Amino acid sequence: MLEKLRKQLQQHSPQRLDHVVMPEAAVLMPIVERPSPTLLFTRRASHLSTHSGQVAFPGGKREACDADLYATALREAEEEIALAPSFVQPLGRLSDVISLHGIRVTPWVGIIPPDLPLVADPSELDTIFEVPLSHFLDDRRTHTDVITVDGVAHYVPSYHVDGYVIWGLSAMMLVELLAEGFGMAIDLYQRPPGALRHYPERSSRLLKATRMPTKRTMK
Repeated sequence: MLEKLRKQLQQHSPQRLDHVVMPEAAVLMPIVERPSPTLLFTRRASHLSTHSGQVAFPGGKREACDADLYATALREAEEEIALAPSFVQPLGRLSDVISLHGIRVTPWVGIIPPDLPLVADPSELDTIFEVPLSHFLDDRRTHTDVITVDGVAHYVPSYHVDGYVIWGLSAMMLVELLAEGFGMAIDLYQRPPGALRHYPERSSRLLKATRMPTKRTMK
């Protein structure tokens, strides 16, 4: 499974938004190399003033000391969960996405060994957890969030796993990983079967820049 993922991401041409001038950030999507591979997530600490309690991948804003955005992802992962960069086997990047707060986020996919002594930074996180990739490949979403921006509907899966909720920007990144890395028939722009949860329409002059192209559609 992971060798296929490596080959697929090497051939993938993610959408880059280098022309969009705004603050930059990066996240690491760590895949744990177990007999049944898992994807590692974090949950933001409840005492934080923003994004408290939200599930996310390790990551944060780019700093002047970072040579590039991959360096940002590695530095943030080390700061947040004590993941040493030497343990990360990089597989490639996914398409840039724009957060609601006007930050351009670049996701990076990497493989890490199992059972590392990872520790959540209590100033930022309250837990680290893993979810089997099979959970997402089997499309065990609880419902789909319909987020409409400038008249374009985005069908973002929402997963409830052991009391954690994976949705929003992290789920959008996950969709591209599943589609491009594993050939799964999943698409942010095609209505899937199942329950839908609609959110108020939003406006963004960056919509066209942030839309991710795909050759696959949801069955």
